[in-house]
Amino acid sequence: MCAAALLVGVTAAPAQADPSPDAGAGSGLRGVGWAVKETGTTSRFRGLAAVSRTAAWLAGSGGTILRTGDGGRTWRDVSPPGAVAEKLELRDIEAFDARRAVALSIGEGEASRILRTEDGGASWTETFRNPDPRAFYDCLTFFDTRHGLAVSDPVDGKFRLLSTDDGGRSWRVLPNAGMPDALAGEAGFAASGQCLVASGPRDVRLATGGGAVARVLHSADRGLTWRATDSTVPAGDPARGVFALAFRDRTTGLALGGDYRADQASPNAAARSADSGREWTRAATPPPAYRSGAAWYPYGRSTALAVGPTGTDVTTDAGRTWRAFDGGSFDTVDCAADGGCWAAGEKGRAARLELLRPWGR
Repeated sequence: MCAAALLVGVTAAPAQADPSPDAGAGSGLRGVGWAVKETGTTSRFRGLAAVSRTAAWLAGSGGTILRTGDGGRTWRDVSPPGAVAEKLELRDIEAFDARRAVALSIGEGEASRILRTEDGGASWTETFRNPDPRAFYDCLTFFDTRHGLAVSDPVDGKFRLLSTDDGGRSWRVLPNAGMPDALAGEAGFAASGQCLVASGPRDVRLATGGGAVARVLHSADRGLTWRATDSTVPAGDPARGVFALAFRDRTTGLALGGDYRADQASPNAAARSADSGREWTRAATPPPAYRSGAAWYPYGRSTALAVGPTGTDVTTDAGRTWRAFDGGSFDTVDCAADGGCWAAGEKGRAARLELLRPWGR
């Protein structure tokens, strides 16, 4: 049985001791936990693309990109030389397979760039460099292998969108006539590559924070027109808002976030929607602290994971309640179609969800 499949059948039995010191703590997931994979680097990985149980990409600080094809036993350093030389902050990576991927670096002006590889990272092509010093790109997402978007914090009072229809080989700025006005102080968070997420061939959502309220914007036409909805996640401060979105399909979604400052509490920082994001409902039992990443488990229609610097939480009722699963620090999480779930974060941490100890032992 695939280890991640055990998430679907969470029991109330105590967790057994695991080889990994922070796996399964208090989760009730008997022997299922994050198996930390040695990456050989101290980069902080906020960009993650899970291709399968065996293949994944990581993107992080110092221009670092790693790729594994053997379940994390070994990692190949495929960092773009120019990104390393300039110490770019790579905060998002989207992979079509084990050879093709698109990565985003963040920052004001020319620090925001998009890079693409077609040969497993042996070579990279810069396909976009931001010419506008007012723009700051946070996240990117793809609807399929051709169509994708990248989002910048507001420019001239509205969020700015880039669009590609050739798999990231070229990009153009979309008109902003269909984008609602941004709130004062509103922006996106480049914390996990999940502030902009596509679901299906045309639907995409954008998460915000920093303004008076944390909003979720929805487009059903690949970014041409948008509808904004207030979430229930607390905002009202530049450090608070929705940091991650995860949609299981066109209608069912999760919003996670809080206050990223370690000395600040993050109450009620999880919400769910069952109507394409038109309304958001607070989780009855939210995670206990700020969470920056979220992912649905593909074989469990009500099962999802949320990660942050203080641990991982799991829901098995579509976001109504969450409970602690692991105490290790992660910034982002992603699950592949075959059920392979990966997480990544600070100090080179990367992990795969595994059955670390057989049942009954």
